[in-house]
Amino acid sequence: MTEGPLIVQGDKTILLEVAHPDSTEARHAIAAFAELERAPEHMHSYRITPLGLWNARAAGLDAEQVVNTLLQYSRYPVPHALLLDIAEIMARYGRLRLEKDPQHGLVLRSDDELILAEVAHGKKIAALLGPRIDAVSVVVHGSARGELKALLLKAGWPAEDLAGYVDGTSHPIALTENTGAAPWSLRPYQRTAVENFWAGGSGVVVLPCGAGKTIVGAAAMAAAGTTTLILVTNTLSARQWKAELLKRTTLTENEIGEYSGAVKELRPVTIATYQVMTTKRHGSYQHLDLLDENDWGLLIYDEVHLLPAPIFRMTAELQARRRLGLTATLVREDGREGEVFALIGPKRYDAPWRDIESQGYIAPADCVEVRVDLARSERLAYATADDGEKYRLCATSLAKSVAAQQLVRAHAGEQILVIGQYLGQLDELAARLDAPLINGTTPVAERERLFGEFREGRLSTLVVSKVANFSIDLPEASVAIQVSGAFGSRQEEAQRLGRLMRPKTDGRTARFYTLVARDTVDADFAAKRQRFLAEQGYAYRIMDARDAPRAPDDLQE
Repeated sequence: MTEGPLIVQGDKTILLEVAHPDSTEARHAIAAFAELERAPEHMHSYRITPLGLWNARAAGLDAEQVVNTLLQYSRYPVPHALLLDIAEIMARYGRLRLEKDPQHGLVLRSDDELILAEVAHGKKIAALLGPRIDAVSVVVHGSARGELKALLLKAGWPAEDLAGYVDGTSHPIALTENTGAAPWSLRPYQRTAVENFWAGGSGVVVLPCGAGKTIVGAAAMAAAGTTTLILVTNTLSARQWKAELLKRTTLTENEIGEYSGAVKELRPVTIATYQVMTTKRHGSYQHLDLLDENDWGLLIYDEVHLLPAPIFRMTAELQARRRLGLTATLVREDGREGEVFALIGPKRYDAPWRDIESQGYIAPADCVEVRVDLARSERLAYATADDGEKYRLCATSLAKSVAAQQLVRAHAGEQILVIGQYLGQLDELAARLDAPLINGTTPVAERERLFGEFREGRLSTLVVSKVANFSIDLPEASVAIQVSGAFGSRQEEAQRLGRLMRPKTDGRTARFYTLVARDTVDADFAAKRQRFLAEQGYAYRIMDARDAPRAPDDLQE
């Protein structure tokens, strides 16, 4: 028995001692199959779940490797029942297989006729099946491939999809590596991500913001050589994707179409927004047919953790087409990670942020929680407010505006984003800082102008709402001040930190400040949000607002 950093418990929880010299190594090892639940200062808590084990299995890990990891790093003997349970859960993946049969088309097969009999007994699954071929094979209705996988996952028997994919309409696409005035090449982890995706056919690639997820998408398109539909979060993201594809591939302007609120272009490579795809008119989604309108060979889902329910439903019918999900975090606040697994595909590649940082591909980050005190009048309002109002009241405290202004002055000369949730608070901050505000009502052209001036250094400070959480490329942003957020969203925390992660030309460290109202639900939500960063190896420093950085002029007052 070694004095390892892990305490593995029979209820499938794992405790990780942060101060142990092997904690980083152990955290990387268990991250492949366990999910971080809590991250206080000294002992982090993980949970082993079936979905985590099945993702690991789909990525090539077997039960023996998982068990050996636990045995290697555990301080105490690992409960034998837990080891058996892990082996049995992982063995469930692939016991059912979807395959193409030359005579019967799509079939569901198992080496164990009792497993097939068990799942076929359920009414919902039975409705998707056709006649029995033999004791271990049954015909599946062609359009039911996705829905069947989702139901089998819920039943605890995740199917391995070996039925293959249609090639779609051929359309040659090549990368422009090592050519032109600014030669570039795929980074090793990007190449591995594409290789893993292509070997599996469909699935999700998890990479930090700023690590080049768009380039992974472009490389997957080059591997496919086919018509491609790319689904993105907003119009600005669509245009950034187009600019990147023109820069990184042989595609021309005429080959790339934008399908958004204002423009409806259908081209061999079409970039559509989730918003336009889920717009309803007369009770129906008028643009969802775009998903099946062309003979697409590849579908790319940017920020796949945000995938709206209607896109999930349509994706269930598109299982014969290769699907690539791109994201910085697979955490979904609605708990639908299982649907991503079943309908987009399992996790094919996941690079820890710290690993990419150590290679110099993303900026190092210093994460600081700055705690403020509510004024007496604010405390009284908070104490007597309904539960639904408490977070808004503490999150929009005047003390946060004062602290934000102090930090902006302290970082004068740097590119600063002030990010928040509540529009009234952001209006007040924009006026206080004499900085432009970008929110959901800001026209796209105005957003592009302001982001462009920020990138060029003509604007040093921007106040932004959640519209800047996703797919906005601001490479020189080096300071973010988070004043309020979407309650305890780890997903949002990842995206906001991601705005800073592009490596800086001078190699400086990114600063990510979160302003938190002491002794309120704001502190509880902050702890939940920070779980994601702890999982990636980042630790928050905590300081009082009175000790936060100040400008020289402020120090003299």
